[in-house]
Amino acid sequence: MDFYEYISPRLEEENMRLEVVDRIKGVIHDLWPSAEVQVFGSFSTGLYLPTSDIDLVVFGKWETLPLWTLEEALRKRNIADENSIKVLDKATVPIIKLTDSFTEVKVDISFNVQSGVKAARLIKEFKEKYPVLPYLVLVLKQFLLQRDLNEVFTGGIGSYSLFLMAVSFLQLHYREDVSSPNINYGVLLIEFFELYGRNFNYLKTGIRIKDGGSYVAKDEVQKSMMDGYRPSMLYIEDPLQPENDVGRSSYGAMQVKQAFDYAYMVLSHAVSPMAKYYPNNENESILGRIIRVTQEVDEYRDWIRKNWGTPSQNDSLNSMFFSL
Repeated sequence: MDFYEYISPRLEEENMRLEVVDRIKGVIHDLWPSAEVQVFGSFSTGLYLPTSDIDLVVFGKWETLPLWTLEEALRKRNIADENSIKVLDKATVPIIKLTDSFTEVKVDISFNVQSGVKAARLIKEFKEKYPVLPYLVLVLKQFLLQRDLNEVFTGGIGSYSLFLMAVSFLQLHYREDVSSPNINYGVLLIEFFELYGRNFNYLKTGIRIKDGGSYVAKDEVQKSMMDGYRPSMLYIEDPLQPENDVGRSSYGAMQVKQAFDYAYMVLSHAVSPMAKYYPNNENESILGRIIRVTQEVDEYRDWIRKNWGTPSQNDSLNSMFFSL
């Protein structure tokens, strides 16, 4: 629980990100006063790590998406770091990617795409239903991040896929009352790793969370697909668009499975009765055996606190305790 408290978004981090959003909104509204800008993704749901991106979507009426117009304006106004801004106009969802020149926060900007906003709404609904979700998701996000398994474009598992896997786990497997205030977060995490690292049949089974959650046979899914298509290794049905396989780009799903299996072995050994006979580093907690936060991230959060925090904030926030 201490690690979750440590890694959770802080007020000053939210304030800094809101400033970044406001700066970009200012540029957009100077170009198109009637355009609507919405935040979606992890910043809108509160499930972001200190280095997570901000996702923005711009709604307006254009004959062709004005990606290059906005890119030029952001550069001229020195919003984006000169070398960081890229227009991905050939992507499935065309976006502008940039790094804010002052805060180094990464931002993705898309146009007229409703799906991200709807997904953020769905995530908030599930957070209310399962209060343990933020704990599970943030710890898992950090676990994948430090192993470079968190980016879809490199074959990893994206935030939305990870969230749906966590929801499915709570729907179908977790044995305790997940709304109980006395829930054991350590057991929760170990059972998640056991399911997706050991027991889940990726070859034959897909994940569905709508209508209370179920598993789907990939053979059945394939029957409804066009000829030549087949469900991906990590098949996750999008509850908002059932024909969309959320995990289709996660070609490194088996690497993720191996990482989860490793985490299950390490944590289950650490809590076993035999563990006392094989002591680990005395200063290292159980969760610290699989999760680390770099000094660079610590220093970045320090810098944010000094620039956006209040003078009364407790410096002890910077001491890190990992525990189950």
